[in-house]
Amino acid sequence: MKKKIFITTFLLLILLVNVSFASYSTVTMTVVEEPICTIQLSDNSKFEKKLISKDLQNKEVTLQLQVTNEEKSNKPTGEIMLVLDNSDSMKLKTSTGTVRKDLVFESAKTLVSNLLKDNENLKIGVVSFSTNTDVSKEGTTEDAEVVSKLSNDSNALLNSISSIEATGPRTDLEAGLEIASGEFTKTDNNKYMIVLTDGVPNVALNYNKVYYSDDVITKTKTKLEALKTANVDVITMLTGIDNPEQVPAGVTKSYNQIITEIFGTQENPTVGTFYYVTDDKVESTIKNDIYNSLVPEEKTLKDIKVVDYFPKEIIDNFDFSYVSNANIGEISTTVDKANNSITWNIPSLASGQTATVQYKLKLKENFDSNIVNKILNTNEKVDVTYTDLDNKSQAKTSDVSPKLKLTEPPATLPKAGTTTFVAIAILATGLLVFSITKLTILNNKMK
Repeated sequence: MKKKIFITTFLLLILLVNVSFASYSTVTMTVVEEPICTIQLSDNSKFEKKLISKDLQNKEVTLQLQVTNEEKSNKPTGEIMLVLDNSDSMKLKTSTGTVRKDLVFESAKTLVSNLLKDNENLKIGVVSFSTNTDVSKEGTTEDAEVVSKLSNDSNALLNSISSIEATGPRTDLEAGLEIASGEFTKTDNNKYMIVLTDGVPNVALNYNKVYYSDDVITKTKTKLEALKTANVDVITMLTGIDNPEQVPAGVTKSYNQIITEIFGTQENPTVGTFYYVTDDKVESTIKNDIYNSLVPEEKTLKDIKVVDYFPKEIIDNFDFSYVSNANIGEISTTVDKANNSITWNIPSLASGQTATVQYKLKLKENFDSNIVNKILNTNEKVDVTYTDLDNKSQAKTSDVSPKLKLTEPPATLPKAGTTTFVAIAILATGLLVFSITKLTILNNKMK
């Protein structure tokens, strides 16, 4: 009996000495794995969640959520023929006091400069048209002239536009279209024709010698339609029509009627795109509208929603706080306790943009000791929904997660003063006293 009591007491003391007590001051945090959670959104766009810094002494780690759109906006490629009206009327002043030729040509030069900026794959040529100053040549291809062959030399093109004089008495658009179409190469690429004019066509090639006639209307419209058939994208801007309801001498149709028969309307053009504008809209139409129609839309991801879910063990045992706010979009201010998640909404992310947010996880002082020696995923999963570059809704998910682990140092006597140690010490002492007392009583009885 004595032997059993001594063995029990001895084992209890050994247990007391070797029990490891999980406390904030003694526990050690390590990063077990640091994989990067990556969700591909398009060829050059992705979501990433990764651990970016760790302060293990203070038992905290910082993680980053990031959405990048590295798609490149395609620049216009192929060939553009710029067809400029150089009839006498281009020398008239607009309502703002600006000479129309200066307004149109300077805007055209800006268009050329912007299109060729860092764009070696685009070639631009220039043709001017009106009618020949020699009336005998009116209605021939000599009503138009190649001012510049296809080139990507911006300075040469700008100088060629500046050199154009407004001398022709009338407007033979068909001649300009004919000469310009002959400048395109046989290469299978994008081909554009940009027409900038301030007059209603009143002459055509081999026309019936009646200005503004049905013959002129039919020939000009037919040439426009032929360009469409040849896969040339035609963009036309018409301005300078001060009295659109006026009927020219010798015919029965008004300027507006002739314009509609040749070009159609802005809503329903004969070919391509048609801008019928007043002089005050010329600059913005050329610099903005026409330019934007030649440059593809930005490759933008839309309606991006990132939901980051945390394991319950992380939420219960770690304090969550943002290190930096989301630079784009809106994110939950706190963790949603209903599903242990934060939600980040990004309305749109254009090419070249990166959206980032960072947060910190710090071990709580009153953590649950049951998580010691367990592998802890920092997140359960990440769901990403978005509208892709083809305007289609997408949904993707990943459960890849950086992992943490809490460990205790090798078994040693617990530090005096801790609540746990005091409780166990009291219990052990009580058992020891009880055992000794019991042993003494038994000894006395045996005497």
